[in-house]
Amino acid sequence: MTFQVWGWRREASQLWAWVPDAEGGRRAAMPRRTPATKDPTAVERANLLNMAKLSIKGLIESALSFGRTLDSDYPPLQQFFVVMEHCLKHGLKVRKSFLSYNKTIWGPLELVEKLYPEAEEIGASVRDLPGLKTPLGRARAWLRLALMQKKMADYLRCLIIQRDLLSEFYEYHALMMEEEGAVIVGLLVGLNVIDANLCVKGEDLDSQVGVIDFSMYLKNEEDIGNKERNVQIAAILDQKNYVEELNRQLNTVSSLHSRVDSLEKSNTKLIEELAIAKNNIIKLQEENHQLRSENKLILMKTQQHLEVTKVDVETELQTYKHSRQGLDEMYNEARRQLRDESQLRQDVENELAVQVSMKHEIELAMKLLEKDIHEKQDTLIGLRQQLEEVKAINIEMYQKLQGSEADLKEKNEITARLEEKTNKITAAMRQLEQRLQQAEKAQMDTEDEDKKYLQECQSKFDGLQKQISQKEKQLVQLETDLKIEKEWRQTLQEDLQKEKDTLSHLRNETQQIISLKKEFLHLQDENHQLKKIYHEQEQALQELGNKLSESKLKIEDIKEANKALQGLVWLKDKEATHCKLCEKEFSLSKRKHHCRNCGEIFCNACSDNELPLPSSPKPVRVCDSCHALLIQRCSSNLP
Repeated sequence: MTFQVWGWRREASQLWAWVPDAEGGRRAAMPRRTPATKDPTAVERANLLNMAKLSIKGLIESALSFGRTLDSDYPPLQQFFVVMEHCLKHGLKVRKSFLSYNKTIWGPLELVEKLYPEAEEIGASVRDLPGLKTPLGRARAWLRLALMQKKMADYLRCLIIQRDLLSEFYEYHALMMEEEGAVIVGLLVGLNVIDANLCVKGEDLDSQVGVIDFSMYLKNEEDIGNKERNVQIAAILDQKNYVEELNRQLNTVSSLHSRVDSLEKSNTKLIEELAIAKNNIIKLQEENHQLRSENKLILMKTQQHLEVTKVDVETELQTYKHSRQGLDEMYNEARRQLRDESQLRQDVENELAVQVSMKHEIELAMKLLEKDIHEKQDTLIGLRQQLEEVKAINIEMYQKLQGSEADLKEKNEITARLEEKTNKITAAMRQLEQRLQQAEKAQMDTEDEDKKYLQECQSKFDGLQKQISQKEKQLVQLETDLKIEKEWRQTLQEDLQKEKDTLSHLRNETQQIISLKKEFLHLQDENHQLKKIYHEQEQALQELGNKLSESKLKIEDIKEANKALQGLVWLKDKEATHCKLCEKEFSLSKRKHHCRNCGEIFCNACSDNELPLPSSPKPVRVCDSCHALLIQRCSSNLP
């Protein structure tokens, strides 16, 4: 009795379906109304979840009864892919493109490559298939390849976890965004039992119609009564899980062996490096001791040399200070004398300037007198003679003054007298008109005074020459003293240069000592760092030794457990008549129970324990001895 569901139609929260009638035909079933309180999307999710459960369960049962690898023409397998396609399509967002609206499941399946690196091979192979033209065909090929790899559950689990990325493709009420998606992914783990051999290249996956056939999931009375067959299938599944667990344990043991070998190699390398480091530390310590001794000797020598040089420098500085004081005193005296002489010279030059100006004034006055004399030739003949004599005297005095420019310091009195006489002459010249009669008497008086004045000038000129000669002698002595002082200064400068050279040499030696101190401190720091590295390496070796001892103990435990497990076999119900632990005979009241860990048969009292095993994440029945052994392993694995 088979029939096919041709389609679903949804109108006003009603679900229509085609069902068979009594005559073998088809009729439309009454609409199944959903309660007003239920969400229609929740009803759709529940229906798809139930269909996924039925398809997965039917596929597993039929594959185990079929007893070989499944082909692409196998009907339950085709229906499984159709149900998975409907589950992935539920709640998809419509994507707008330039030409039309797009709604495919290939977009979320492409995300798996980014989240799960092992899925890149499937994506690349799907894109390389020549016959696929639509995104839906690529998604169908991807599902088939994932089933052949037995990693469909792992891929979809990674996709469900990333709900932020899924929200770009699905609505918030979609099956993949809710708990039903996680349940379907958990059900897909059971498909790892199936071996599928599907040819994807030859199939036309683009044009297939995804219609669910419900006829496969309707059971006859014969199927309901076939309990022994279900028991056999369950026993086969248990045996397969048991064998897979043994294989996993063997793989872990081999990996642990390889890890122990690598740890031993690394341990030997670390021991060799530690020995090399110890030798290097010993060499560095010896070099450090040698450098310290050499540094101490250098410091002693430099300190002695510095003390000797300090004493010499102090004595030389004292002598230099005394000599410098005497030279400073001599230099100050010479400087004072030079200042006095320069002041005297300036005074003489000023006096000469005054006399020159007075001469010009006298010449002007003489011209005026000549004019008056021309007017009064008769009365001023005698006065002209006197004036000519005065002019001759003045010319002689001017010539003498030119010859004695350097000796005019002491002629202040002479110039003052000359000024007085010139003033008197000017006054007399003004009074000549009134006192023409007294001119003769005044002429006689002036001649006498001129004679006396000439005598006084000659005597003063002689005194000035004597003073100039004395001062020239003093200048010669001062020049000799200055030469001596210059030579003394040159010698002192040479001594200072030598002292500066010695000081620079001493500074260089001190800088070398400072650099040696810095090198010594740097070597001390390196020594401390090497000691720290040595202690850290010792601690690391100790930790590695502890880890090696722990790993060896774990390996021994695993070896013992492996030895115990290698002899274990899944016993058949017919072979066991008594309990393995209490040795009581089985009966209708005392039933047989398999231990999922060791495969032996026990009574209910001796196997009333449940623990999760690697073959099944859910707690499974385990005997008392295996329960104690597994708990002991878990406690030893805990930190």
